[in-house]
Amino acid sequence: MKRLFSESSFYGRLILLVGLLIAVPLVVVPFYAEEKQYVLSFLIPSASSIILGLAVCLFAPVKEKPVTEWRSPLQRGSLPVMLVWGFAFLAGAAPFVVDGRLNFMLALFESVSGWTTTGLSIVDVTAMPRIFLFHRAFMQYCGGLGFIIMIAMLVQGKQNMNLYNAEGHPDRLMPSLKRTSQIIFMLYSCFLIAGTFVYRVFGMGLFDAICHTMSALSTAGFTTQAGSIGHYNSTPIEIITVVLMLIGSTNFAILLLLIKRKFRRITKVSEVRFMAGLLLVFVPLGAISLMRNMGLGVGKSFMESLFGVVSTFTTTGYSTMSYAHWPPFALGLLIILMIIGGSAGSTAGGIKLFRAYLLIRITRENVRSRVSAARRTTAPVYFRAQGRMPIDDALIKDTVGFVSCYIGVFIAGTLLLTLTSNSSLFDAMFEFASAFGTVGISNGLTNAGASVGSLLILMFGMILGRLEVFIVFIGIISGLHMLKQKIKKRA
Repeated sequence: MKRLFSESSFYGRLILLVGLLIAVPLVVVPFYAEEKQYVLSFLIPSASSIILGLAVCLFAPVKEKPVTEWRSPLQRGSLPVMLVWGFAFLAGAAPFVVDGRLNFMLALFESVSGWTTTGLSIVDVTAMPRIFLFHRAFMQYCGGLGFIIMIAMLVQGKQNMNLYNAEGHPDRLMPSLKRTSQIIFMLYSCFLIAGTFVYRVFGMGLFDAICHTMSALSTAGFTTQAGSIGHYNSTPIEIITVVLMLIGSTNFAILLLLIKRKFRRITKVSEVRFMAGLLLVFVPLGAISLMRNMGLGVGKSFMESLFGVVSTFTTTGYSTMSYAHWPPFALGLLIILMIIGGSAGSTAGGIKLFRAYLLIRITRENVRSRVSAARRTTAPVYFRAQGRMPIDDALIKDTVGFVSCYIGVFIAGTLLLTLTSNSSLFDAMFEFASAFGTVGISNGLTNAGASVGSLLILMFGMILGRLEVFIVFIGIISGLHMLKQKIKKRA
């Protein structure tokens, strides 16, 4: 037991956790007798992961290896996070492969899209058994929550804080990381129950309601219907989905303030104001474009635009109609929103609202400094859920560095996708923006017949988008450095 909860058995615990999560879709079997034939497809990878995890826990050295001085806390956390997510991708693909439903590459693509909460899919949901539909939605739900949060809820460890930050969680809601993780899980679970209940009230079946709530809260977008949310042709269901997507894309710290009814404090948060500004600008622009180019009425255009804008900047990817029919101007708006993304500390991808907001503020201050008196000094600030924060040099450096890197990857990914998919620049830009922003909207490039090169580029974009670029690069560099050190020791 001591070994099971030792610091050095971290990898074993996470492998064990992944194995348990892979088994969760089996809860569908008692309610749908015809799903019994797929039990082994989940039991085999689940049992294999559990056995492997226990073996690592039991045979891993109890003493923690000394941490070398060259690695920062982020470097120490990035490689373990990458390895754990990599194992989850393989484990999530296993049920599709064991069943023979998909080949390895297509199964891996579906798994990566699920865990990273992207939602790009290559399967025909109308021909997919319920247990696999639940598996897809549950992967997204857990991927939005994050593996480190699930482990931190149960087991305390010296490395947990480094891993928590490396997985893309910037805030601690409570002094204790364990308590923070429990609060986030409670919020997530309560919204899941509430969303499922409200969907049922307005006519959605229980199974669909659970799957769509999990996907909406994780801002993911896997659906159980070929027509996505548009299949239900229901304005109340569309409004419920909009609310769930907004909840999923909102920082957990802000959601906690909402539950505590600290509304005035929420209205001061810069991200919230920026989100409201985006809605006020992009929704009317999108509606006008749809009215002029598609001949839709005012009410229909507004609802389509509202749903499309929220679905895109929350990086969910649900739809009420095919985005392939949208005019180029409206699609251009969606690309901008894909790049911006949702709130930091939420389940959404993209650059994140607070970085986009800070970039605008930094640019404005730079322009002001060029036209103002030389002696003029400013101390710009922005507001988070925790209160007022200064926009200092370190924050500026971090923001500009991240955005520059993000745009660089976006350009490189777009150009590579044009080569592998033989598509137009605009189509490749839209598809890679969707994958990199973990949005999940497709213009048709993502399909079962896509080339291996295209699938690999899109998967790499999803992983970079979910783990926020730097974590992946730092993890790769740290791994190469450790490998180099081991080679030197053996030599």
